[in-house]
Amino acid sequence: MAAQRKSSKNNTLLLKATTLAAVAALVQGCAQTPAGTTAGLPAAPSEASVAAHVATATRAAGTDLKPLLTLCQPAPAARPPQDALDKSLTGFINRPAPPPGQAFDNLYFVGADWVSAWAIKTSQGIILIDALNTQAEAAALIEGGMRRLGLDPAQIEYVIVTHGHGDHYGGASYLAQKYRARVVMSEADWTMTETRLEFATPIWGAPPKRDISVKDGDRITLGDTSVTLYLTPGHTMGTISPVFDVSAGGRKHRAMLWGGTGFNFGKDVPRLDAYIGATQRMGAIAQSQRIDVMLSNHSNIDGSQAKLAALRQQPAPAANPFVLGTPTVERALAVMGECAQAQRDRFAMQ
Repeated sequence: MAAQRKSSKNNTLLLKATTLAAVAALVQGCAQTPAGTTAGLPAAPSEASVAAHVATATRAAGTDLKPLLTLCQPAPAARPPQDALDKSLTGFINRPAPPPGQAFDNLYFVGADWVSAWAIKTSQGIILIDALNTQAEAAALIEGGMRRLGLDPAQIEYVIVTHGHGDHYGGASYLAQKYRARVVMSEADWTMTETRLEFATPIWGAPPKRDISVKDGDRITLGDTSVTLYLTPGHTMGTISPVFDVSAGGRKHRAMLWGGTGFNFGKDVPRLDAYIGATQRMGAIAQSQRIDVMLSNHSNIDGSQAKLAALRQQPAPAANPFVLGTPTVERALAVMGECAQAQRDRFAMQ
């Protein structure tokens, strides 16, 4: 019945798969020899290669992208035990939530302190990116935050879940049931949430029921807005990073929300390889599409809380702090990729 209701509103789901040949050409055109290589061949993993990748990441981060350098710190070889996971999640969820805020004319933050949710306003409703930890958070922070910002939660048409961890899908079932919103996730992560959750805890509850499954390059279109979903595996093997247009004062910008950042999956070298490839590929896409805004689903990564606070304080004509410029977006992706290479080499030596 939900699908019939959506079609009656003339909402369109456009599926456009990116061809492997086009991707290969794009990546090849922007390829660079990474740190720790000789004549283009990877050096054997060593303390020297780790140090080289960390040094390259540090240079790329400069003074403005230092929060990303936390990725260069050694990651644990095993996932946390259940009691440690539950304790840390409880602590994160109990942090006081920041106020909701408007980042662009058509983009709003309705998240918690630790994890973010973003609402894209279109001419025919709202596309929500991620749904926080729990039903309670979705009600208080997404619904409550949207109302404080003058948005109507009943206009939520799609909930895009960037990856299959409960801090992003936790409130999705609640929103789907209450507003008949369609839930969007990659095929790989739908399968993961249906079979064996990477992180299972009663704090999050059950994942949403399978709804819309997307592939690399597919689009969700609602009214005047299209969101392209790129598969960026690593954090999970089905992580998706949405790319879409935003506007500030009538000026259009291209935004990317990186769908999964941390290395919390234990010693898994192939997964780090996938992450590295995703950062390189998206760096090329950022350059070709002139992406000049980079967001995250965790505010400690993109500094969204401080940027929203700055927007509340500054006069309207001032520069929008979320607009980084394409070279800075490329640097951010390079930092993440170099830190992933450092971690891959650490694991390879173990």
